[in-house]
Amino acid sequence: MIIILPQENEPRGHSELCNPILRCPLKINASARERDVLKYLGNGAFIMKNVIQPVKGTRDFYPELMALRNWLYGKIRVVSERFGYQEYEGPFIEKIELYAAKSGDELVNQQSFVFQDRGGDPITLRPELTPTLARMVAQRQNELTFPLRWWSFGPFWRYERPQKGRTREFFQWNIDLIGVNTPEADAELLQICANFFREVGLGPQKVRLLVNSRRLMDQQLAKLGLEGDLRRAAFRLIDRMDKLQPSEWNDYALSQGLSIAQLEGIKNLLSNDEGWHQSEELCHVFELIQLTGLADYIRYDPHIIRGLDYYTGIVFEAKDLDGGRSILGGGHYDNLVAAVGGNPLPGVGFAMGDVMISLVLEKYGLIPPLPQNPAQVLVTVFDESRLASSFALAMQLRNAGLNTVFYPEAAKLPKQFKYADRIGVRFVVVSGPDEEAAGVITLKDLLYRTQETLTVPSAVEKIRALLAVGQGL
Repeated sequence: MIIILPQENEPRGHSELCNPILRCPLKINASARERDVLKYLGNGAFIMKNVIQPVKGTRDFYPELMALRNWLYGKIRVVSERFGYQEYEGPFIEKIELYAAKSGDELVNQQSFVFQDRGGDPITLRPELTPTLARMVAQRQNELTFPLRWWSFGPFWRYERPQKGRTREFFQWNIDLIGVNTPEADAELLQICANFFREVGLGPQKVRLLVNSRRLMDQQLAKLGLEGDLRRAAFRLIDRMDKLQPSEWNDYALSQGLSIAQLEGIKNLLSNDEGWHQSEELCHVFELIQLTGLADYIRYDPHIIRGLDYYTGIVFEAKDLDGGRSILGGGHYDNLVAAVGGNPLPGVGFAMGDVMISLVLEKYGLIPPLPQNPAQVLVTVFDESRLASSFALAMQLRNAGLNTVFYPEAAKLPKQFKYADRIGVRFVVVSGPDEEAAGVITLKDLLYRTQETLTVPSAVEKIRALLAVGQGL
């Protein structure tokens, strides 16, 4: 409970907020008072509701957001299954050593939620899924049939600064093809990306898949004399180019031990849009994409390097062309399964978070109206004496295959109609004394503001038919 006390010379629209538990003054906007007031004490003082806030960077999935998440999940499922991928899932917590093996120091030391279990072992909320996938494959490597095509959509956690398009808890689509080391496998994952964008209405004029090769970059950086730690520093440098100002980027390069000549060589490498011709795998991938009708989605970009250490071949990101924010990213890896104890297996995959793709779809007006309530019918209660019969009628409609809500008390019918309308239920059933005597019910269509008297079986058929074609009574 928070007590608000009147203040002398209080600025218009604000009050000083005194929390007797925290003993720290806060400011509260006057517009929030009426909504949050629990009790007025008189003389300008009042008691506020002390609502516990969610953890920073997390989201509450109210029905409208849950409807969007389920719609997105449905689109992901359609595309994944179109290409023959099987759904799987891993645990939400893992041993930190799993990520230390291959994900990179930044992910492990700065972005992971790490804690000790009651036995003292370091555990983390999973920040990504690929290492879990590698562990699962390694555990049953001799039993699985390769190549594997697996996909998943679930929650992840990263300790990052919350901002537009980025939260600390998010849902992510992961899809991987494991056991094949060919350009055809790489091209298939690019095809899945582009197919998804087409499925949700994002054309190549709105999003673009930018592709590069870590192998090609390795070769080019080696020509500049960058080996070992210096080459890893060069990869980090390229990955951070769009995150730093040019002067900061130059200073960062020199601080990592690169010479001015090497820095200039990297700049020349990044300005060469035709460099892909020097990569046999990139040439093959682009030839394959030309056969799919999706080539307009895909371009070579030497800036794409991907920050995670386990990528060894093709790497790619999809970006919103209006703003440049990354929507998804992935690539080819050769050694991930071996890194967690299995035999070496190649693979290629990508991940797409739900937050950024939802913002992009919203910006372009591509999220359709989504039903937030699965109920199709509301059965009203005419009066107290008909509670039981209305309760039974609701079950009768459910047994007939209609999603049905029962109004759980005897209230005035206009109130019940208003409730149905506010929760998005289209059809309302009334069974009063006249209907009961005639063996019928009154069916109201709130969408078209019409009504009809029918037997229950006829009403069921009528509702099914109207829902199927979207027409009124």
